[in-house]
Amino acid sequence: MSRVVFITGATSGFGKECARMFAKNGDRVVAVGRRVEKLKELKDELKEYDVFSLPFDVSDKEAVLENVAFLPAKYKNIDILINSAGLALGLELSPEAHIEDWERMIDVNIKGLLYVTKAILPIMVERKSGYIFNLGSIAGSWPYQGGNVYGATKAFVEQFSYNLRTDLRGTNIRVSNIEPGAAKTEFSDVRFKGELEKAKKVYDGYEPLVATDIANLIFTLANLPEHVNVNSLEVMPTAQTWAGLHVEKK
Repeated sequence: MSRVVFITGATSGFGKECARMFAKNGDRVVAVGRRVEKLKELKDELKEYDVFSLPFDVSDKEAVLENVAFLPAKYKNIDILINSAGLALGLELSPEAHIEDWERMIDVNIKGLLYVTKAILPIMVERKSGYIFNLGSIAGSWPYQGGNVYGATKAFVEQFSYNLRTDLRGTNIRVSNIEPGAAKTEFSDVRFKGELEKAKKVYDGYEPLVATDIANLIFTLANLPEHVNVNSLEVMPTAQTWAGLHVEKK
């Protein structure tokens, strides 16, 4: 039987690739995104498959609660939630960073993830079944210059995922925190606010991850036996590794 897969951030990157992969597998996909035209493009691309689009911003609590509450019966019993909506804004050091960028990252990466999860949890708890994938980042574990609030939001996602899994014991609901490293998606385009040349340079000289890599991992985990839970999965391109500790010498 086909599953219902609810995906935020479905208009680009990891979310979009997950939508493609699960839809082509025969699952019923609920695709969520802010950009109406991008959702339409996705639905047109996947017109042979079962895709239901929901245009709203996950940081809008009322919109989240209303859209989940009034899902058509066909898509009501959500089996898989993929919290893929998220963003980084700016790479300035903390003293120069814009407070509005910090607030937006908190609104989407933390509050948006919480709103969607809270809205869908009762559906899964009642059925004693479900799988929640949260898109974290290696930035939640490993700091880098300019990562400041973005990294902090992803550290929140990591700890929330672990605590959520603890709270859900006995419900048969699985939770995985997926932590990608450098991945070539629209991520840097957004971070550098449309400065595409600057965004492109981030990936020069090596082969980064791409959205399909992460979608493949999520799809694989979603198809593991129900008694198997991968708590967290950190993945980097082979070319990326830890830079080590820095010492500022006089």
